[in-house]
Amino acid sequence: MTPEDKQSDLTGLILEIQRMSTEDGPGIRTTVFFKGCPLRCTWCHNPESLARQPQVQWVGSRCIGCHTCEETCPHAAVSFTGDGVVIHRTACDGCGLCVEECPSTAMELLGKKWSVADLVEEVVKDRAFFEKSGGGITVSGGEPTLQAHFVSPFLKGLKARGLQTALDTCGLCSTETLKMLLPSADIVLFDLKLFDPVRHREHTGSDNSLILSNLEFVADYVRTHLYPQTLWIRTPIIPEATATAENIAALGRFISTLPDGVVKRWELCTFNNLCADKYRRLEMNWGFKGTELITKERIEALTTIAKDSGVNPDIVHWSGSTRLEAESALNVNS
Repeated sequence: MTPEDKQSDLTGLILEIQRMSTEDGPGIRTTVFFKGCPLRCTWCHNPESLARQPQVQWVGSRCIGCHTCEETCPHAAVSFTGDGVVIHRTACDGCGLCVEECPSTAMELLGKKWSVADLVEEVVKDRAFFEKSGGGITVSGGEPTLQAHFVSPFLKGLKARGLQTALDTCGLCSTETLKMLLPSADIVLFDLKLFDPVRHREHTGSDNSLILSNLEFVADYVRTHLYPQTLWIRTPIIPEATATAENIAALGRFISTLPDGVVKRWELCTFNNLCADKYRRLEMNWGFKGTELITKERIEALTTIAKDSGVNPDIVHWSGSTRLEAESALNVNS
Protein backbone atom coordinates (compact mmCIF):
# COMPACT_ATOMS: atom_id res chain seq x y z
CA MET A 1 0.00 0.00 0.00
CA THR A 2 1.39 3.39 -1.00
CA PRO A 3 1.52 6.36 1.41
CA GLU A 4 -1.23 7.97 -0.68
CA ASP A 5 -3.44 4.90 -0.21
CA LYS A 6 -2.84 4.91 3.53
CA GLN A 7 -3.73 8.61 3.71
CA SER A 8 -6.97 8.03 1.80
CA ASP A 9 -7.97 5.45 4.42
CA LEU A 10 -7.48 7.88 7.30
CA THR A 11 -10.55 9.21 9.06
CA GLY A 12 -10.87 11.89 11.70
CA LEU A 13 -13.68 12.31 14.21
CA ILE A 14 -15.03 15.83 13.73
CA LEU A 15 -17.44 17.47 16.14
CA GLU A 16 -18.36 20.51 14.06
CA ILE A 17 -17.33 22.66 11.12
CA GLN A 18 -18.02 26.26 12.12
CA ARG A 19 -18.00 28.81 9.35
CA MET A 20 -17.66 32.61 9.50
CA SER A 21 -15.74 32.51 12.78
CA THR A 22 -13.89 35.63 13.90
CA GLU A 23 -12.61 34.28 17.23
CA ASP A 24 -10.08 31.61 16.19
CA GLY A 25 -7.36 33.63 14.53
CA PRO A 26 -7.14 36.58 12.14
CA GLY A 27 -9.80 37.34 9.54
CA ILE A 28 -12.87 35.27 8.76
CA ARG A 29 -12.19 31.61 9.46
CA THR A 30 -13.65 28.16 9.19
CA THR A 31 -12.93 26.29 12.41
CA VAL A 32 -12.85 22.51 12.43
CA PHE A 33 -13.54 21.18 15.92
CA PHE A 34 -12.09 17.74 16.65
CA LYS A 35 -13.52 15.37 19.24
CA GLY A 36 -11.49 14.44 22.29
CA CYS A 37 -9.49 16.41 24.87
CA PRO A 38 -6.86 15.37 27.43
CA LEU A 39 -7.91 18.14 29.85
CA ARG A 40 -11.03 18.44 31.95
CA CYS A 41 -11.25 22.18 32.55
CA THR A 42 -13.91 22.92 35.14
CA TRP A 43 -15.21 25.83 33.04
CA CYS A 44 -15.11 24.05 29.64
CA HIS A 45 -17.41 25.76 27.14
CA ASN A 46 -17.49 22.76 24.80
CA PRO A 47 -18.31 19.69 26.91
CA GLU A 48 -19.50 17.89 23.79
CA SER A 49 -15.89 17.92 22.55
CA LEU A 50 -14.37 16.11 25.53
CA ALA A 51 -15.19 12.47 24.74
CA ARG A 52 -13.16 10.68 22.08
CA GLN A 53 -16.15 8.89 20.62
CA PRO A 54 -19.47 9.96 19.05
CA GLN A 55 -22.26 10.89 21.45
CA VAL A 56 -26.01 11.30 21.05
CA GLN A 57 -27.96 14.17 22.52
CA TRP A 58 -31.68 14.95 22.65
CA VAL A 59 -33.03 18.41 21.74
CA GLY A 60 -36.35 18.58 23.56
CA SER A 61 -37.72 21.59 21.70
CA ARG A 62 -37.80 19.56 18.46
CA CYS A 63 -39.23 16.35 19.86
CA ILE A 64 -42.72 15.25 18.73
CA GLY A 65 -42.89 12.33 21.17
CA CYS A 66 -43.14 9.63 18.50
CA HIS A 67 -40.92 7.13 20.39
CA THR A 68 -39.07 6.24 17.16
CA CYS A 69 -35.69 6.66 18.85
CA GLU A 70 -36.69 4.34 21.68
CA GLU A 71 -37.96 1.69 19.27
CA THR A 72 -34.92 1.98 16.98
CA CYS A 73 -32.10 1.76 19.53
CA PRO A 74 -30.54 -1.73 19.42
CA HIS A 75 -29.06 -1.31 22.90
CA ALA A 76 -32.16 -0.14 24.80
CA ALA A 77 -30.20 3.03 25.58
CA VAL A 78 -33.12 5.41 24.95
CA SER A 79 -36.26 5.69 27.04
CA PHE A 80 -39.10 8.16 27.64
CA THR A 81 -39.88 9.62 31.05
CA GLY A 82 -42.11 12.39 32.32
CA ASP A 83 -39.22 14.78 31.67
CA GLY A 84 -38.67 13.63 28.10
CA VAL A 85 -36.06 11.38 26.51
CA VAL A 86 -33.33 9.85 28.67
CA ILE A 87 -30.17 8.52 27.05
CA HIS A 88 -28.49 5.84 29.16
CA ARG A 89 -24.86 6.74 28.60
CA THR A 90 -23.38 3.44 29.76
CA ALA A 91 -25.47 1.55 27.17
CA CYS A 92 -25.25 4.03 24.27
CA ASP A 93 -22.37 3.37 21.88
CA GLY A 94 -23.03 6.37 19.64
CA CYS A 95 -24.03 4.27 16.64
CA GLY A 96 -26.42 7.00 15.48
CA LEU A 97 -29.32 4.78 14.41
CA CYS A 98 -31.76 6.80 16.49
CA VAL A 99 -30.45 9.98 14.85
CA GLU A 100 -30.98 8.57 11.37
CA GLU A 101 -34.56 7.51 12.13
CA CYS A 102 -35.72 10.53 14.15
CA PRO A 103 -38.29 12.36 11.95
CA SER A 104 -37.98 15.69 13.79
CA THR A 105 -34.15 15.91 14.14
CA ALA A 106 -34.56 15.91 17.93
CA MET A 107 -31.77 13.34 18.20
CA GLU A 108 -28.33 14.67 17.27
CA LEU A 109 -25.04 12.85 16.79
CA LEU A 110 -22.01 14.67 18.15
CA GLY A 111 -19.08 13.43 16.12
CA LYS A 112 -18.82 12.44 12.47
CA LYS A 113 -16.02 10.62 10.66
CA TRP A 114 -14.45 12.43 7.73
CA SER A 115 -11.72 11.44 5.31
CA VAL A 116 -8.84 13.84 4.77
CA ALA A 117 -9.79 14.47 1.14
CA ASP A 118 -13.47 15.08 1.87
CA LEU A 119 -12.73 17.45 4.75
CA VAL A 120 -10.29 19.45 2.62
CA GLU A 121 -12.87 19.77 -0.13
CA GLU A 122 -15.53 20.85 2.37
CA VAL A 123 -13.57 23.72 3.91
CA VAL A 124 -12.09 24.88 0.61
CA LYS A 125 -15.61 26.00 -0.28
CA ASP A 126 -15.04 29.04 1.94
CA ARG A 127 -11.93 30.25 0.09
CA ALA A 128 -13.53 33.54 -1.01
CA PHE A 129 -14.10 34.61 2.60
CA PHE A 130 -10.50 33.83 3.53
CA GLU A 131 -8.96 35.71 0.63
CA LYS A 132 -10.94 38.89 1.28
CA SER A 133 -10.39 38.96 5.06
CA GLY A 134 -6.93 37.46 5.56
CA GLY A 135 -8.48 34.45 7.23
CA GLY A 136 -8.19 30.71 6.84
CA ILE A 137 -8.86 27.39 8.53
CA THR A 138 -8.30 26.70 12.22
CA VAL A 139 -8.13 23.19 13.69
CA SER A 140 -9.45 23.23 17.23
CA GLY A 141 -11.35 21.04 19.64
CA GLY A 142 -11.37 19.40 21.96
CA GLU A 143 -7.71 19.00 21.21
CA PRO A 144 -6.61 18.39 17.61
CA THR A 145 -3.22 16.96 18.59
CA LEU A 146 -5.04 13.84 19.85
CA GLN A 147 -5.76 13.09 16.17
CA ALA A 148 -2.38 14.28 14.90
CA HIS A 149 -1.99 11.56 12.26
CA PHE A 150 -5.17 12.88 10.62
CA VAL A 151 -4.57 16.57 11.30
CA SER A 152 -1.11 16.50 9.72
CA PRO A 153 -2.21 15.45 6.20
CA PHE A 154 -5.29 17.64 6.53
CA LEU A 155 -3.15 20.73 7.18
CA LYS A 156 -0.78 19.72 4.39
CA GLY A 157 -3.74 19.41 2.02
CA LEU A 158 -4.88 22.91 2.93
CA LYS A 159 -1.41 24.37 2.47
CA ALA A 160 -1.22 22.69 -0.95
CA ARG A 161 -4.36 24.64 -1.86
CA GLY A 162 -2.71 27.88 -0.78
CA LEU A 163 -4.87 28.35 2.33
CA GLN A 164 -3.78 29.84 5.64
CA THR A 165 -3.85 27.38 8.54
CA ALA A 166 -3.93 27.72 12.31
CA LEU A 167 -3.39 25.12 15.04
CA ASP A 168 -5.31 25.77 18.27
CA THR A 169 -3.83 23.65 21.06
CA CYS A 170 -3.87 23.31 24.83
CA GLY A 171 -0.24 22.18 24.62
CA LEU A 172 -0.72 18.86 26.41
CA CYS A 173 0.90 16.56 23.86
CA SER A 174 4.30 15.16 22.99
CA THR A 175 7.01 17.28 21.43
CA GLU A 176 7.10 14.77 18.56
CA THR A 177 3.45 15.52 17.86
CA LEU A 178 4.21 19.24 17.67
CA LYS A 179 7.10 18.55 15.30
CA MET A 180 4.65 16.68 13.08
CA LEU A 181 2.09 19.50 12.94
CA LEU A 182 3.98 22.78 13.20
CA PRO A 183 5.50 22.82 9.69
CA SER A 184 2.00 22.89 8.16
CA ALA A 185 0.62 25.64 10.41
CA ASP A 186 0.91 29.33 9.63
CA ILE A 187 -0.36 30.31 13.07
CA VAL A 188 -0.31 28.65 16.49
CA LEU A 189 -2.97 29.58 19.02
CA PHE A 190 -1.61 28.30 22.34
CA ASP A 191 -3.89 28.16 25.38
CA LEU A 192 -2.22 29.18 28.63
CA LYS A 193 -4.62 28.95 31.55
CA LEU A 194 -2.98 28.82 34.98
CA PHE A 195 0.63 29.18 36.06
CA ASP A 196 0.43 27.57 39.48
CA PRO A 197 0.73 23.77 38.94
CA VAL A 198 -1.51 22.88 41.90
CA ARG A 199 -4.32 25.13 40.76
CA HIS A 200 -3.81 23.98 37.18
CA ARG A 201 -4.34 20.36 38.23
CA GLU A 202 -7.29 21.35 40.39
CA HIS A 203 -9.07 23.08 37.51
CA THR A 204 -7.94 21.01 34.49
CA GLY A 205 -7.08 17.58 35.86
CA SER A 206 -3.46 17.82 34.74
CA ASP A 207 -0.14 19.30 35.77
CA ASN A 208 1.09 22.13 33.55
CA SER A 209 4.82 21.35 33.36
CA LEU A 210 4.56 19.75 29.91
CA ILE A 211 2.34 22.58 28.68
CA LEU A 212 4.84 25.24 29.75
CA SER A 213 7.79 23.37 28.27
CA ASN A 214 5.86 22.86 25.03
CA LEU A 215 5.14 26.58 24.83
CA GLU A 216 8.87 27.23 25.14
CA PHE A 217 9.48 24.66 22.40
CA VAL A 218 6.86 26.22 20.10
CA ALA A 219 8.23 29.73 20.67
CA ASP A 220 11.75 28.61 19.80
CA TYR A 221 10.44 26.67 16.79
CA VAL A 222 8.67 29.76 15.48
CA ARG A 223 11.88 31.76 15.97
CA THR A 224 14.05 29.30 14.03
CA HIS A 225 11.72 28.03 11.27
CA LEU A 226 9.87 29.54 8.33
CA TYR A 227 6.56 28.07 9.54
CA PRO A 228 4.66 28.75 11.73
CA GLN A 229 5.07 32.48 11.28
CA THR A 230 2.83 33.62 14.13
CA LEU A 231 2.29 32.62 17.76
CA TRP A 232 -0.71 33.82 19.74
CA ILE A 233 -1.28 32.97 23.39
CA ARG A 234 -4.83 32.87 24.72
CA THR A 235 -5.88 32.85 28.37
CA PRO A 236 -9.49 32.20 29.39
CA ILE A 237 -10.51 34.66 32.09
CA ILE A 238 -12.63 32.56 34.43
CA PRO A 239 -14.09 33.94 37.68
CA GLU A 240 -12.71 32.20 40.78
CA ALA A 241 -10.20 30.27 38.65
CA THR A 242 -7.89 32.09 36.23
CA ALA A 243 -9.17 35.65 36.75
CA THR A 244 -6.78 36.65 39.52
CA ALA A 245 -4.11 39.31 39.54
CA GLU A 246 -1.58 36.74 40.77
CA ASN A 247 -2.25 34.35 37.91
CA ILE A 248 -2.18 36.96 35.16
CA ALA A 249 1.03 38.49 36.51
CA ALA A 250 2.69 35.06 36.77
CA LEU A 251 1.66 34.10 33.23
CA GLY A 252 2.97 37.42 31.96
CA ARG A 253 6.33 36.91 33.66
CA PHE A 254 6.60 33.51 32.01
CA ILE A 255 5.63 34.83 28.59
CA SER A 256 8.23 37.58 28.95
CA THR A 257 10.97 34.90 29.11
CA LEU A 258 10.11 33.65 25.61
CA PRO A 259 12.24 34.87 22.67
CA ASP A 260 11.74 38.55 21.92
CA GLY A 261 9.12 39.34 19.32
CA VAL A 262 7.90 35.77 18.84
CA VAL A 263 4.56 36.16 20.65
CA LYS A 264 2.48 38.49 18.51
CA ARG A 265 -0.65 38.52 20.65
CA TRP A 266 -1.65 37.61 24.20
CA GLU A 267 -5.42 37.53 24.30
CA LEU A 268 -7.46 37.50 27.49
CA CYS A 269 -10.75 35.78 26.59
CA THR A 270 -13.65 36.55 28.90
CA PHE A 271 -15.81 33.81 30.39
CA ASN A 272 -19.18 33.13 28.81
CA ASN A 273 -22.06 31.20 30.36
CA LEU A 274 -23.91 30.21 27.19
CA CYS A 275 -22.96 26.53 27.40
CA ALA A 276 -25.18 25.49 30.33
CA ASP A 277 -27.69 23.84 28.00
CA LYS A 278 -24.94 21.70 26.48
CA TYR A 279 -24.21 20.22 29.90
CA ARG A 280 -27.89 19.57 30.49
CA ARG A 281 -28.28 17.70 27.21
CA LEU A 282 -25.29 15.50 28.03
CA GLU A 283 -26.46 14.95 31.62
CA MET A 284 -23.26 16.55 32.94
CA ASN A 285 -22.83 18.83 35.92
CA TRP A 286 -21.28 22.25 35.40
CA GLY A 287 -19.77 24.01 38.38
CA PHE A 288 -20.04 27.44 36.75
CA LYS A 289 -23.78 27.33 36.15
CA GLY A 290 -25.19 30.68 37.24
CA THR A 291 -21.79 32.39 37.27
CA GLU A 292 -22.09 35.93 35.99
CA LEU A 293 -20.02 37.44 33.21
CA ILE A 294 -16.99 39.43 34.25
CA THR A 295 -17.40 43.21 34.38
CA LYS A 296 -15.68 45.45 31.87
CA GLU A 297 -13.86 47.19 34.70
CA ARG A 298 -12.45 43.87 35.93
CA ILE A 299 -11.20 42.64 32.56
CA GLU A 300 -9.62 46.02 31.88
CA ALA A 301 -7.88 45.87 35.27
CA LEU A 302 -6.53 42.39 34.46
CA THR A 303 -5.43 43.65 31.07
CA THR A 304 -3.45 46.40 32.77
CA ILE A 305 -1.80 43.81 35.03
CA ALA A 306 -0.91 41.75 31.95
CA LYS A 307 0.62 44.79 30.24
CA ASP A 308 2.68 45.56 33.36
CA SER A 309 3.91 41.96 33.80
CA GLY A 310 7.04 42.27 31.69
CA VAL A 311 5.67 41.49 28.23
CA ASN A 312 5.49 43.95 25.38
CA PRO A 313 2.25 45.74 26.33
CA ASP A 314 1.31 46.11 22.68
CA ILE A 315 0.63 42.36 22.38
CA VAL A 316 -1.99 42.31 25.16
CA HIS A 317 -5.66 42.41 24.17
CA TRP A 318 -8.94 41.22 25.63
CA SER A 319 -11.98 39.87 23.83
CA GLY A 320 -15.46 38.59 24.58
CA SER A 321 -18.59 39.77 26.36
CA THR A 322 -18.72 41.53 29.71
CA ARG A 323 -21.52 41.96 32.22
CA LEU A 324 -22.06 45.59 31.26
CA GLU A 325 -22.34 44.74 27.56
CA ALA A 326 -24.72 41.87 28.27
CA GLU A 327 -26.98 44.07 30.40
CA SER A 328 -26.98 46.79 27.76
CA ALA A 329 -28.00 44.26 25.10
CA LEU A 330 -30.89 43.11 27.29
CA ASN A 331 -32.04 46.67 27.80
CA VAL A 332 -31.96 47.37 24.07
CA ASN A 333 -33.99 44.24 23.30
CA SER A 334 -36.52 44.68 26.09
